[in-house]
Parts: sequence; structure tokens; C-alpha cells
Amino acid sequence: MTASVVVLLLAVALVVWGVVIYNGLVGLRNQIRNAFSQIDVQLQRRYDLIPNLVETAKGYMKHERETLEAVIVARNQAVQAAKQAKDALSPETMRALQGAENTLGGLMSRFFALSESYPDLKANQSMAQLQEELASTENRIAFSRQAYNDTVMFYNIKREVFPNSLIASSFGFRAAETWQSEDGAAIKKNVQVSF
Repeated sequence: MTASVVVLLLAVALVVWGVVIYNGLVGLRNQIRNAFSQIDVQLQRRYDLIPNLVETAKGYMKHERETLEAVIVARNQAVQAAKQAKDALSPETMRALQGAENTLGGLMSRFFALSESYPDLKANQSMAQLQEELASTENRIAFSRQAYNDTVMFYNIKREVFPNSLIASSFGFRAAETWQSEDGAAIKKNVQVSF
């Protein structure tokens, strides 16, 4: 073998190596999009349930109009943030969605706390069914978020390790944002029971 053949083989090997890394990163980026679409489906389900909950509660919670309106406004903002994240999945749009979701989650907690002081509302069959559906949807969202975060972590690791980092930086593969929510911190707090 001549030196020019060896150089040509090395060049071909480097190109193939670069293509394999590039295609792997593209595949992982698409898996992130797929994992996010699973979250999006569940979020949309929740967004569709919230107006029904509010409408059911309106007849009972006449004095809580401000809270009911705030829930709808927060829901609409979360819908918009989810649409923007879906259209352009980036760290910025993910942070905006997480912020909107945290606001909505806080208002929903307030809504449910207020609804506890209306016994007729608690006894309403439609309200109970909607709360059950919402709880089920929240569980699905949690599972979807975990799958999304696992995919993001795998992608970010592949993107950052050498020699993949050379290809990733050359072709603009940005770090993906994991889903971090404030409600997770609330769940981890110890529950205190007193009698």
C-alpha cells in the first residue's frame, strides 16, 4: 500500500466516524422531541380538563371568582408556553413552559384547597369524576416527564463526551433542558400529621 492509499483510507474512516456520530446525535435529538410529545399529549389532556373543572365549580364557588379566573388565565398561558416549546424545543422555551406549569400548579392547588370548603361541590359527581381524571393525568405527566428527562440526560452525555463533542459543537447540537418543576420539591417534603 502506498502512502496516498493509507491517507485516503484514514480520511474515509474519519468521515464515516463523523457521520456515525452526527447521525447518532440526530437520532437522540429526535428521541427528545418524541419524549416531549408524550408530555405534550398529557398536558393537553390536563388543559382540556381544567375549564370543565372551573365550570363545574362556578356554581358553588361564587365568591371565589378571582381564583377561578386566575386558573383559566394561568391555563391559557401554559397552553401558549407548551405550543412554543413544541414548535421550538429549546432550553428557553422549556424554562418558560416550566414556569407557566409551576404557576398553573400553584393556582390549581389553591383552587382545590378552596373547593374543600364547599361541601356541596365536594359531593358533586361531575367534580369528583373530573378530579379523578385530573389525578390520573397528573400521574401520566409525571411518567412522561421522567422518560423525557432520561432521554435528555442520555443525549447530553453523548453530546458532551469526547470525541462526540467535536461533532456536536461543529454542527450546533445544543444542550437539552431537563424538566425541573417546583411541585416535585413539594412532593418530597415530609408530611406532618397532627391530631
